[in-house]
Amino acid sequence: MSPVALGDYQKGGQGINKRLSSRQIYHGRIINLRVDEVELPDGRQATREIVEHPGACVIVPVDENGMVYLVRQYRDAAGRDLLELPAGKLKPDEEPLAGARRECLEELGLTAGSWQHLSSFYSTPGFCNEMLHCYLAQELSAAEKKHDREEFLETVIRPLRPAGALLGELQDAKSLAGIQLALRVLDMDIK
Repeated sequence: MSPVALGDYQKGGQGINKRLSSRQIYHGRIINLRVDEVELPDGRQATREIVEHPGACVIVPVDENGMVYLVRQYRDAAGRDLLELPAGKLKPDEEPLAGARRECLEELGLTAGSWQHLSSFYSTPGFCNEMLHCYLAQELSAAEKKHDREEFLETVIRPLRPAGALLGELQDAKSLAGIQLALRVLDMDIK
């Protein structure tokens, strides 16, 4: 997702912010960091620190028995292992569904015969432009796992229902959102 051009007005709930200047202060492998000076709707100026991210996909893989496939991995930012839905950064010019298929194979060694887009949402819009594209994957089949060499993952399989038990194990926002989005769709399919 590309940043707004200088001088463009961004309409918000309480008015419009105009970006006056922008400078990139860090360029990394996963993220970039820029600092913007903006004019607020009341004419005052403010500084915004923005993390630029290419976007990511999140997969809710659910098998025919109602089991959801998760990964446990150490997260340096959290300083601990987290139980999460499989997910990953999109490659340049990669479509979100293609990224979801790739990540499902890389992280779980699974392919899916059915893919349903659940939602796209910002991870932390107060300072980051990362858009997450969440998919429900069903009709799962085993395939050769193609791990990213920097990832050390443990596959964990849990019942999707009762949801309260599973949600109580998760501390990761994309996983909490993904599970609830999948439950809503799956519950509608049952009725």
